[in-house]
Amino acid sequence: MGNTLIFGAAGQLGQCLAAVAQQRNTPDVIFLSEVEGNILDPDGLARLFAEHRPAYVVNCAAYTAVDKAEDEVELARRINRDGVENLARRCAEHGSVLIQISTDFVFAGTGNAPLLETDATAPISAYGLTKLEGEQVIAPLTNRYFILRTSWLYSEFAGNFLKTMRKLGAEREELRIIWDQLGTPTYAVDLAGCILQIIESQTQKFGLYHYSNEGVTSWYDFATAIFELSNMPVRTIPIRTAEYPTKTQRPAYSVLDKTKIKSHLGVAIPHWRESLKVCLGQLANSSVQHLGL
Repeated sequence: MGNTLIFGAAGQLGQCLAAVAQQRNTPDVIFLSEVEGNILDPDGLARLFAEHRPAYVVNCAAYTAVDKAEDEVELARRINRDGVENLARRCAEHGSVLIQISTDFVFAGTGNAPLLETDATAPISAYGLTKLEGEQVIAPLTNRYFILRTSWLYSEFAGNFLKTMRKLGAEREELRIIWDQLGTPTYAVDLAGCILQIIESQTQKFGLYHYSNEGVTSWYDFATAIFELSNMPVRTIPIRTAEYPTKTQRPAYSVLDKTKIKSHLGVAIPHWRESLKVCLGQLANSSVQHLGL
């Protein structure tokens, strides 16, 4: 099947891919940190591709600081657009398949129906714009690609909403959480499994796909479920987005329709609440192991 290069391996999704690949005993997967695999260094990429001759390249490297991106647009663009273009060029030269991770932030979030891959994009933030630009540089360079848009990633690895809520819940009796932004949490371990399934199947059904867990929820309901399933007695109070102003506007509705990835690629997708239980179980097990119990 050939080698698979994972760029951005030190991030949340990269760590999830490492865990799932180890669990599945997936061969020939090479994990590259930001230093080892700098997507902004064309010469370094040329050396890596020449050395490893990858059949697949998974790009988990991205500028994801949504609010900071408003002040660092050019840096975000270099990473989210130019870095992707560098990878796409090398993939085209070597016949490698590029798997690019994108985001629900490419949409305005003003609708009320699950978003299809064919729906019009209209990013309302610098982050969303630069991620969309990253999508758009791929097709002119290669037709051997998968773009996977996802949303609300969390896991037992790195920093994310779930871990922030559990930390705050351990410190406070009451938390105010936004209820008028709707989407779907995505367990990054599930997304990692989807990516490896694409690679292992060697499917040629290239293109743009949506992937998140099943179901619909708000940040308020997600947080409430986290505390409920963690047995943490935290009172959650629903608030509107306007009561918690941020530098960047977020999509109010970003539920992704997964019909295409399920029908074309045969991907099975669990409900977000079931995956949340799995993640919390993993966190509990790691805590017990850490304590030596």
